Amino acid sequence: MKKYLVLVTLFILPIVAYLFFASGITNFGKLAILTSGVDDVTNMDGDVTFKDNITILGFLGDNPNNTNGNAFNLNQKIYKRFYAFKDFQFVMVMPKGMEEDAAELKKELGLLVDMSKWNFVFGDENQINGFFNSLKTDIQLEDDLSTPYAFIIDKDLSLRGRSEDEEEATLYGFNATSVSELNNKMVDDVKIILAEYRLALKKNSADRQK
Repeated sequence: MKKYLVLVTLFILPIVAYLFFASGITNFGKLAILTSGVDDVTNMDGDVTFKDNITILGFLGDNPNNTNGNAFNLNQKIYKRFYAFKDFQFVMVMPKGMEEDAAELKKELGLLVDMSKWNFVFGDENQINGFFNSLKTDIQLEDDLSTPYAFIIDKDLSLRGRSEDEEEATLYGFNATSVSELNNKMVDDVKIILAEYRLALKKNSADRQK
């Protein structure tokens, strides 16, 4: 039995990992940089930063009854699939005063998965609007400071997405109300950016060994 486990570890798992990453890269190529120099969320919370992390960013607003479903969709379709990667995190922005609601949401989501990579950040209206505007998208926040769209921020504080999407000219974010969009687009794009960094790490390691 141990012999078969060793064989699986040595041969099967690397093939699975390769297919996992290659599928996304083959379909879409490198994920476009849509906005450089996004404000760091550390301006609102010194304990959380985009730097050196691959971040899924969301805005849940002050009416959780309207947005908790989006959080559950993201948790199920994106977070549970990728949270084990070392540099991966979720950051959800909410207005100040929503701390108890965020804690309750995190508790409910934690029944399904380890929530250590979920971060909630709180700011006032001006902070949230200014921060959101730094993304420079064609999307607007709702009056409750929420949006159904989730965004991919890379380790260098750039917004990543699709410059030529089949349905929209530029895809800045992913609609978390749509399970099909999360499954068919966001999953692939997260695969791409994770693969991009891991390939860069391998290249740097190989260059140092020369």
